[in-house]
Amino acid sequence: MRDGPGSREGGPGGCVRLRERAGSVARMRERGRTRRGGCAARGSFALAVLCGALLTGCGGGQDYTAQGMEFVKNLDYQSALASFDEALAQGENSKLACRGKGLAYMGMTDYDNATASFLEALHASSGLVEDVDYDINFYLAAAYSKEGRPGDAKAVYDAILALRPQDEDALFLRGNAYMGLDDYESAKADFDRVVELNGKDFDRLIQIYQVLDHYGYREVGETYLNAAMASYESQMSAYDKGRMYYHLGQYQQAYLALEEAKNEGGAEAYLYLGMSYEATGDYNYASSVYNNYLTQDTSDARIYNQLGLCEMKKGQYSQALSAFQSGMQIEGNDMMQALQFNEIVSYEYLGDFDRAAVLMENYLATYPDDDEARREYSFLQTR
Repeated sequence: MRDGPGSREGGPGGCVRLRERAGSVARMRERGRTRRGGCAARGSFALAVLCGALLTGCGGGQDYTAQGMEFVKNLDYQSALASFDEALAQGENSKLACRGKGLAYMGMTDYDNATASFLEALHASSGLVEDVDYDINFYLAAAYSKEGRPGDAKAVYDAILALRPQDEDALFLRGNAYMGLDDYESAKADFDRVVELNGKDFDRLIQIYQVLDHYGYREVGETYLNAAMASYESQMSAYDKGRMYYHLGQYQQAYLALEEAKNEGGAEAYLYLGMSYEATGDYNYASSVYNNYLTQDTSDARIYNQLGLCEMKKGQYSQALSAFQSGMQIEGNDMMQALQFNEIVSYEYLGDFDRAAVLMENYLATYPDDDEARREYSFLQTR
């Protein structure tokens, strides 16, 4: 399994790896204003849009901008771009319209145009630094990161921290950018500063661990988690203990704690609980955990995606396909790219290469910068 674009793995016809979520682990918190604590959709793009969409309500006469944000929330990026262009033509707030265009391009994984749009939005500023300007800068840095330009992302975070030196989000994200620049010492200094500012932010501690793990510094990441357990275990909820144990590889302790927490922790607790059982190889019980949650709540696409991944591990490709497709029925969910990709992989494992090729063509029309998907499409055309 993987979090973002990677290499091929074995399987029928050389099927590509499944996706747990869109984007890489190292970039999972590109904006601090997205939902935190999720183990399957941390830092997701669509949720950030939902939070940021409130900014379009400033002032009157911005109908096309608001309309564009609705299209973005519904993942209809082409219509969103048309609305934002019309907003600009009608003289609406150019900063918000260009920001919206950047969000739409981000959703399309067109990071070059996204950065251009965010820069245009910043150029429309009056000179007084407002909250929306910080918001745009965070998105700009995220686009730079996704475009493979960690140095430019770092420069943006430097500018934010010059004005807000204790901004925990910017410190964490600059540390992330430093890791992309292979500057471990500077990254660790930023991560240490984040912990110094708020050592009880267990969501953030886990994110620091995941970034370090992604770049090959798992043992260093574990020191942050172990330090938190040593200092605050008595103050932690069963859910927090469970996910700490999970990331430390102590899966039995994890699922024992998460069994206790599942009735209080919602989807997050069930995701960690199921993944703890998956880590022990008990895929049948793990799938029962996800299905049990879905009898109570069918609105979380992450559960469907994780269920599908679990069914794939069991070799139950039809059930996996059904899970991915059920998740795709949830409007405005932040897992759509991963679900669509995993749907295609399911069809490959089922031997339906024609259907997979058609879906991949549609997928690439929405996500044209997914290089792995493009390589896979070339493979499918030979079947």
